[in-house]
Amino acid sequence: MTHHAASPTRTETDSLGSMEIPADAYWGIHTARALENFPISRRPISVYADLVRALAMVKQAAARANAEIGVLDREKAELIDRASQLVVDGQFHDQFVVGVVQGGAGTSTNMNANEVITNIALELAGRPKGDYAFLSPIDDTNRSQSTNDVYPTAIKVGLSLDLQTLLEELDLLRQSFLRKATEFHDVLKVGRTQLQDAVPMTLGQEFHGFATTLGQDYQRLTENAHLLFEVNLGATAIGTGITAHPDYAAAVLRHLREITGLDLETASDLVESTSDTGAFMSFSASLKRNAIKLSKISNDLRLLSSGPQAGLGEISLPARQAGSSIMPGKVNPVIPEVVNQVAFAVAGADLTVTMAVEGGQLQLNAFEPIIAHSIFQSITWMRRAMRTLRVNCVDGITANRERLAASVGASVGVVTALTPFIGYAAAAALAKSALVSGRNIADLVVEGGLMSRDEVTKQLSPERLSGLQAVTAAMPIIGFETAPTGDTDL
Repeated sequence: MTHHAASPTRTETDSLGSMEIPADAYWGIHTARALENFPISRRPISVYADLVRALAMVKQAAARANAEIGVLDREKAELIDRASQLVVDGQFHDQFVVGVVQGGAGTSTNMNANEVITNIALELAGRPKGDYAFLSPIDDTNRSQSTNDVYPTAIKVGLSLDLQTLLEELDLLRQSFLRKATEFHDVLKVGRTQLQDAVPMTLGQEFHGFATTLGQDYQRLTENAHLLFEVNLGATAIGTGITAHPDYAAAVLRHLREITGLDLETASDLVESTSDTGAFMSFSASLKRNAIKLSKISNDLRLLSSGPQAGLGEISLPARQAGSSIMPGKVNPVIPEVVNQVAFAVAGADLTVTMAVEGGQLQLNAFEPIIAHSIFQSITWMRRAMRTLRVNCVDGITANRERLAASVGASVGVVTALTPFIGYAAAAALAKSALVSGRNIADLVVEGGLMSRDEVTKQLSPERLSGLQAVTAAMPIIGFETAPTGDTDL
């Protein structure tokens, strides 16, 4: 039997007792307890890199403010500042190990940050990890702070940073739809309402609509992001600022604005701000709106590409993978399908945020960890979904032009464009005739002597049918008859 030597450890002590910590770990005893207590998600907070960076930015701003107002030794503040910068730059993220779902209102996350940054700083000073008599995670790195102002501030900063990359992907997707709108500007098709044939339009107009709705979401997300700029740093435990110097709140805000580049401001009522999480609910709702609209677009792409023989078959999506283990040649719309599922998850996460916001009690909301996890996950998944939709689907969509042209020619919907010239009753009779015979509308109009071939061709041009070229002049109505009795809403 082989005996493995035990890994080297160091002993750390808190108010509950002592624990052995792996000697090479930058985290300490408070993090160790959280690892025992919250084996829930099996996902560390490091999966959200911008949250980790934001935590480090808050610690860095606090160190600078504490040194400036004279409550922390400048040498210690400099060490904390340098250690924090390494985390901001992307180092040591693997040491942020506490689970994203945790009790304690984020205390475990705050202490994980305090311990890691302190031990990095100790290493920079040439001291061993755990030498907290020299530099303390609580008395120094957490000076003038509480989880209750650090954690929500870090969430807001992290979400603001994360949102920038989401908006970049959203705009790239919008541009992709715009390119397709240009490509398909002259492709006539039949529009549909309630899944029934309506009137003609161009495929370009349909894709332009997708681009426009995504542009609107860009604006809504940007507007709601500003709600995240009001922070409660300096509030400490419940908003009274206990243990913090009177000059701390103003100083730490100034430094955090400089570090993050965000237009942050201190809440006017720190007690209210510490207990209220409404900004997260509004921001989550704007994410849900975007997700649901993306899902609707994905539904349309799946419908328009359905078939390809027995469905609509108006467009073809790029073939990404074999669609069946039993049916040879089958290809499924897997990219829109995954976007749909992301949207379902975002909608569920938004409900989670809503419940967590409501569940807060008295001076603090203890459920900010699930709020943070829900919104960060939504942003992360949506960013990835938008990218795969753009790169693996939209950029490669093609129009099935012959099929579209044939369906427009046989569509009774085009007769709507002729009602100003032949009247409603004649147009209705023509529509019935075309449906029964399956014949081309234009041919029936000419054969009936209602319009000349040239005039029909002009009025059924792509420009006129799609509304791209408006009919502005008064037109003589040929073969006018009284509309059917009872039809007054014409």
